Amino acid sequence: MQVSREEILHIAKLANLNLKEEEVDTYILHLQDILNFANIVNNAPIDGLKETIGAQDTYNVFRKDEIKQSPATKQELLQNAPEQQEGMFKIPKVIN
Repeated sequence: MQVSREEILHIAKLANLNLKEEEVDTYILHLQDILNFANIVNNAPIDGLKETIGAQDTYNVFRKDEIKQSPATKQELLQNAPEQQEGMFKIPKVIN
């Protein structure tokens, strides 16, 4: 599949990428390689293959939900805090 310069520029605009003019040709080659590989995978012979969801037959093993008391006290846990305030962990502000 051939990728045009206009398609690369359109994709770059959608992805909010500021491509330099000399980068466009490189992106064309890379996208063509990706699409060619996808085409090879799409055309791979699948006759006689079984359907699989994953490579292994494992599944989630759930444990019973049990409430357990922590052996540590609040003061012991707060000793691990780099900073504390009013008996609680003090963390940096993450939202302005």
